[in-house]
Amino acid sequence: MSLLFKKGEIGTLELKNRIVMPPMCMYKSDDSGELKTFHKTHYLARAIGGVGFIIVEATAVEPKGRISDADLGLWEDSQIIQHKELNEDIHFFGAKTAIQIAHAGRKSTVKDTTPIAPSVIAFSDEEPFKTPISASLEDIKNIKELFVKTAIRAKSANYDAIELHAAHGYLLCEFLSPLSNTREDIYGGSLENRCRLVLEIAKEIKQKVDLPLIVRISADEWMKDGWNINDSIYLSKELEKLGIDAIHVSSGGNQEKTDKTPKIEPLYQSNWAKEIKKEISIPVIAVGLVTTAIEGEKLLEEKYCDFVAYGRELLRSPNFAFYAASEFKEKDKINSSYQRAF
Repeated sequence: MSLLFKKGEIGTLELKNRIVMPPMCMYKSDDSGELKTFHKTHYLARAIGGVGFIIVEATAVEPKGRISDADLGLWEDSQIIQHKELNEDIHFFGAKTAIQIAHAGRKSTVKDTTPIAPSVIAFSDEEPFKTPISASLEDIKNIKELFVKTAIRAKSANYDAIELHAAHGYLLCEFLSPLSNTREDIYGGSLENRCRLVLEIAKEIKQKVDLPLIVRISADEWMKDGWNINDSIYLSKELEKLGIDAIHVSSGGNQEKTDKTPKIEPLYQSNWAKEIKKEISIPVIAVGLVTTAIEGEKLLEEKYCDFVAYGRELLRSPNFAFYAASEFKEKDKINSSYQRAF
């Protein structure tokens, strides 16, 4: 059996294979933040197509925390029922689910709102970005509550796990970086202080929500004086101490212009995943232009990660897992209605 089709565990969650659909914004909602027919079809197609673990796209903890006006939200109880229905359908086809809970911070482009951030530093001087306000300690307390309440709703909606979005330059990522966080209180300055908010939110979610918790991070922000792999290893170790169940390793996104941008090519982020995996015992999910079954198998064989996230490839091919199963001569992993095609 290929490693890609070997069962795996994230905390108490058992997954039928190591193929992950990472969260990818679809920009198909509206001001309501509700799931639309598009979302139900989009995610269900990947469940039918054999993906083991589907992480629903960045879902805002409050309306002004959306990246755009077309993002999903889970900021109120009325939004639970649609997510519950989505999970029922996905689970029917054997896939497990997580939801990425998020706050856009200074990268929010929601109309008629002023974004909030650790410091008054805009992501860009260009439209549609705006100059943010600096979060007060009261604001930070409220943000923590918003994340925890959204995690509780995710549990009520029958998600199998939660992913905390601390990557790609959104609010929690902004607190981590010394370039976007110039605060002089307990949430800024030292590495320990800049990690404080992520750790506090993760700890409280673990205490109040009985689900596996994944944290997605940008391992390096592609800046000489910015957040880097050593910082990410420190954060990952601290998260492991809190009982977090997996680390999802991406990179970049916190700066409009970067001075050490990597060559964007297949597997370009996998070395960061491997460096983190060496230092922790909880599972690591690797992502970043992984496009073939052989590439995923290589990452697992050579211990870069424990699970492989296929983003753009699953946009191109909802049945990617079936192609992989056919390539590895494991046709029993293909839905019986589709086997004749492989």
